[in-house]
Amino acid sequence: MTFDLTLQSRASVTHDTHHLRFERPKDLSCKPGQAVDLTLTRDGWRDEARPFTPVNGSEGDTLDFIIKSYPDHEGVTAQIATLQPGEHVQISDPWGAIHDAGPGTFIAGGAGITPFIAILRARLEREGTLGGSTLIFSNKTEADIILRDEFEAMEGLETIWLVTDQENPGPNVQNEKIDRHFLRNHATTANAPFYICGPDAMVDDIEEMLISFGIGKSDIIREDFS
Repeated sequence: MTFDLTLQSRASVTHDTHHLRFERPKDLSCKPGQAVDLTLTRDGWRDEARPFTPVNGSEGDTLDFIIKSYPDHEGVTAQIATLQPGEHVQISDPWGAIHDAGPGTFIAGGAGITPFIAILRARLEREGTLGGSTLIFSNKTEADIILRDEFEAMEGLETIWLVTDQENPGPNVQNEKIDRHFLRNHATTANAPFYICGPDAMVDDIEEMLISFGIGKSDIIREDFS
């Protein structure tokens, strides 16, 4: 099944990331962490579906997305950055393996943060705390960190900010990669389950490292496109 959405608003989140709000179809059920395939209805783009994750849960009158734009790619995300209120897109039924399995360690790279936004927001609203959960969020620079203030204000959530392309970042931000040296300090069964989302190669590498440190595959939550 496909759903037709009408854009209500578009606002900047970071220098290259946009918050898009659509009217929610009444018969759409989307669990926090699930994705949809989104298709533009503009001429020339109707065959270019891309996966994106709503950042709000199954309740409410809107369906919200936070989408990172890559203007130099001249692709779908560059088009999305120019959408205007009143324009339409189509989405598929929700899908995906990422889901809330309780407190644990969330590891995100860039736009891979989006399923975790929905999960953490929903759990915080439901339980009032995110105690026992840690967010490790890697970006190129501090300017790329999405919703930093919101995450830091979430009750009980420990946040670890990493940047890879910026020397001498600001307070509480580490210039470090998620490699074996870094991950060894976090890869314990006490910190499980481990949620991973980001570029495919990054997710594969982190999963392999976690398993090498003794974390079972049942304690690793990620999308599996195999």
